[in-house]
Amino acid sequence: MRPRALCARALGAAALAAGVLVGATGCTSSPPAAADPTPSTGAAPATSSHPPGTAVLAFAGDVHFEGTSASTTDLGDAFGVLAGADLSVVNLETAVTTGGTRVDKQFAFRAPPAAVTALRDAGVDAVSLANNHGMDYGATGLRDTLDAGREAGLPVLGAGDDVDAAFTPLRAEPGGVPVSVIAATDVIDSSVETAWTATATTAGLASAKDSDRLLADVRGEAADGRVVVVVLHWGTERMQCPTQRQRELAADLAEAGAAVVVGSHAHVLEPTATVGDTFVAYGLGNFHFYAKPGNTLGTQTGVMTVEVDHDGVVGSAWHPATIRDGKPELLTEEQLEGSSRGPDELAELGERCAAGAVATPSRTAAPEPDEADGGDDGSAGGPAEQQSPTGAPTSAPTGAAPSAQPSASAAPSSAAPTATAGGGAPTPSAAPA
Repeated sequence: MRPRALCARALGAAALAAGVLVGATGCTSSPPAAADPTPSTGAAPATSSHPPGTAVLAFAGDVHFEGTSASTTDLGDAFGVLAGADLSVVNLETAVTTGGTRVDKQFAFRAPPAAVTALRDAGVDAVSLANNHGMDYGATGLRDTLDAGREAGLPVLGAGDDVDAAFTPLRAEPGGVPVSVIAATDVIDSSVETAWTATATTAGLASAKDSDRLLADVRGEAADGRVVVVVLHWGTERMQCPTQRQRELAADLAEAGAAVVVGSHAHVLEPTATVGDTFVAYGLGNFHFYAKPGNTLGTQTGVMTVEVDHDGVVGSAWHPATIRDGKPELLTEEQLEGSSRGPDELAELGERCAAGAVATPSRTAAPEPDEADGGDDGSAGGPAEQQSPTGAPTSAPTGAAPSAQPSASAAPSSAAPTATAGGGAPTPSAAPA
């Protein structure tokens, strides 16, 4: 395999948003799906503009349907970039259920089944449920979420009926490029870690705390000649610079053969980096997610597109957006001009992190490890503290998050899933979104 050239090829937000082909073909996942759902999206297929033998993958951050982002019929126009890719994935930061029992925690999220259909129709090809809200409504909520994904034809990754199902990758061949997407979480509240972690005999989430299992699966997919994408929930809320744990795990994943690593959890944007031959987007922040007034960092969002071929990453592009009334809206050239936002902002953020020049909000009371759901309430946090070049704060964060207050636009999807991942949700077979 030749070294992957990480040229910053402009993929063109305008072209993607305009709806270039989202047609992944030959998409499969193990175990095979019981059915071959091909939901109608109402969007006419277009012709892809990228070179033959390549595929455009698209990723966005945290999605839930609470408060200002509660709408399942009105999603932001940034979904158009997802719909224009050959394969797209977002982090589904909520249980999808009308039942279950709410877990005793500060923030618990629940969305109706219509949310899954809305994401599918907006151009999303798969979601990761591997996060610290995936089982907010217990085992019943998890089962309902997997069922909702299956019924909508939207693969749910990083969760399943047992550990093997939870780690089952989405296998697709967008543009003829063999791609495997594995999802896992490195963040699970300590009070529910045992109950939420999938085992050989119990349903749950794929845990990245089991690094050996995650790395072995990445090696296996890479050994089969597949372009491996790892979607992770990791890091520390409200901290823009990656932690030492994130850096170390990214290096391990790169060594194991991952071509792309995409993260979420911090509720703010984090840097991009090249680790060996691996493209790493440490955190894509919120996406279809509420954010309280004044939370500037929490409303900064966008879509990351990554072009790949059989040998790995060819190029990447960042499409900046902002969250307005819970909806991710692309920023126009006029809005970007003269602002601090732009297509290079994540790479520039990495430079500032390396220089120790990034401030991170502090909290007002010391949280228990893994228990503070800071950014989940949509707030901005308190006064800033400097971060060290390694991403760790020079002084420890000091507080707990305020209470939550939870309403977004849809672009048509052109994908047609076909297979099963996570012990229930079918995997996309053809198109992206």
